[in-house]
Amino acid sequence: MKVSLFITCLADVFYPDVGRHTVELLERYGCEVEFPEQQTCCGQPAYNSGYHRDTKKVAKHMIETFARAEYVVSPSGSCVAMFHEYEELLKDEPVWQERAKKLVAKTYELSQFLVNVLKVKEVHSSLQATATYHTSCHMTRLLGETQSPFDLLEKVEGLQLEELPNRETCCGFGGTFSVKMTPISEQMVDEKVRHIEETGADVLIGADCGCLMNIGGRIQRKGKPIKMMHLAEVLNHQERTREE
Repeated sequence: MKVSLFITCLADVFYPDVGRHTVELLERYGCEVEFPEQQTCCGQPAYNSGYHRDTKKVAKHMIETFARAEYVVSPSGSCVAMFHEYEELLKDEPVWQERAKKLVAKTYELSQFLVNVLKVKEVHSSLQATATYHTSCHMTRLLGETQSPFDLLEKVEGLQLEELPNRETCCGFGGTFSVKMTPISEQMVDEKVRHIEETGADVLIGADCGCLMNIGGRIQRKGKPIKMMHLAEVLNHQERTREE
């Protein structure tokens, strides 16, 4: 099975290890991974800011970039959800709209792909930690993925997963929202940090780098001893330990 990696901007620039863990996971389960170097941003910042004409150019570029891919997999539910917006964005251009549909049909967030396509039942990883999981807004509400991360995390040896209170609430990032509405964003992330502390967790797990960056930044500024880990890093943790 051939998989094209959609790395996303944040993983590429700030969290390259997330990309590495994603590739190692996919290869462990028999996938041949390729990386189309011409890929760019999915267009979400421009789209959410109302620049739809500019977003169309990005959408068409990404459709072309992954046109020949068998599957497209990304370590970001948020960016995969943006692909789902292409069909509506290109509704006035039927040919491109149809191509957008084909891209969506073969594109998956990492945990979705592992559970629903590869049918992974055992992850063969271990992490001795008490953790809680942050469900990002775009992944759960727009992409509609609520269960796959938990199906995988419950199989991680040694991991004690605690329920995050009010887990459905936003962390306050929202891309440009955190810049345009900083005081509100700050209050939202402070509330999220309080809920994380209530769980007693020493690790926060997430499947979107944007959320981890926002929450992690606030936790660091407050001097809290809570580690941020992407889902891919957790699922690949034992593999990394063996290499070391």
